[in-house]
Amino acid sequence: MSEVINKAILAKEASIKMAKLTTRQKNDALKAMADALVKEQAAIIKANEEDLVRGRQSGISESLLDRLTLTEARIAGIAEGLMQIVELPDPIGDVLEEAERPNGLMIRKLRVPLGLIGIIYEARPNVTVDAAGLCLKSGNAVLLRGGSDALSSNKKIIEVLQQALSQTAVPPDALQLVTSSDRSSVDEMLRLNGLLDVVIPRGGRMLIQTVVQNATVPVIETGAGVCHTFLDETADPEKALNIAVNAKVQRPSVCNSMETLLVHEEFAEAYLPGIAQTFRALGVELRGCAKSIRIAGEMAEATEEDYSTEYNDYILNVKVVEDLDEALAHIRRFSTMHSECIVTEKSEHAARFLQEVDAAAVFHNASTRFTDGFEFGYGAEIGISTQKLHARGPMGLPALTSTKFMIYGNGQVRE
Repeated sequence: MSEVINKAILAKEASIKMAKLTTRQKNDALKAMADALVKEQAAIIKANEEDLVRGRQSGISESLLDRLTLTEARIAGIAEGLMQIVELPDPIGDVLEEAERPNGLMIRKLRVPLGLIGIIYEARPNVTVDAAGLCLKSGNAVLLRGGSDALSSNKKIIEVLQQALSQTAVPPDALQLVTSSDRSSVDEMLRLNGLLDVVIPRGGRMLIQTVVQNATVPVIETGAGVCHTFLDETADPEKALNIAVNAKVQRPSVCNSMETLLVHEEFAEAYLPGIAQTFRALGVELRGCAKSIRIAGEMAEATEEDYSTEYNDYILNVKVVEDLDEALAHIRRFSTMHSECIVTEKSEHAARFLQEVDAAAVFHNASTRFTDGFEFGYGAEIGISTQKLHARGPMGLPALTSTKFMIYGNGQVRE
């Protein structure tokens, strides 16, 4: 029996116990996990150093090394994330609908756990803890498969968390990590029908496409973000600059960062040269359309491929558009339905943009960087869904549940 199947069976059995736990039992387990992370931080950092050495030897980028690195401060922050999940309302058992039928049947619709959730993700070891905390709080078991870059870190983290769970009502088998770095382990997870109830990919576009195209297990698609900010002709110049800079530069490696800046031609003539200069001073490489180059200069010409690319880097496309219609058409063509923003002082333009743009999150006069579970008040998130079924946008605890109908009768039969 393979590692994947063996661990999936253990987790599936544990999921039956998870569904019966009380909120207090789950919260006590999360607190124990948080305490254990801080207590064992030296061992976790030592394991993390092994990953960093391999990463440098293999030549991964400094930005990826930064995402991989664990410090005492970061571990404290990860533990604090678990404590924030403790404070979140437990969705399990919530009654969503209740009705009495004319024949006397009482029908209730309530939230229940999904069961066993598979999560396939890339280098960031903090995801290991976030995913574990959210899945366990929502009454689910979880089978994790992280990237090979963080394997030593993830193995130590899971070891620490399972040891903590052994002293609580949560079965340690509810938390499993696939340690094989072979691609076949991912392929196997994607076909674990009957064991995995759902699989969630969290990472770059290539990973997400691989999962979506090859899975026979139901998938919740997350992540890839080709996000736009549109500055219309009425935009406040100071707001426009601050929002655009924040959306690109505050953390360019994440899915809700801006990849293309759309600028109304009237606004561009007055303000694009200064905006472009600000971005250059911040180390951002600009790629623009012919109008952008004419107005602001010093840009490579943007291609169709550029407009379709999630850079996750200090690279930004700039396109000057004639009006709101052209901006909307560009977004329809290139958006990944993640996060889109309009900066305008005209309420009619804002209303039309928010209504017509098909994305998980649409913003008026605010940075796309706010598409985040914590910023939306959900605590940690399992990912940002860009699909329309089951969940959309930042996925907090309710997104990790399903529903069940409970029907109470007194001998009724159907005629």
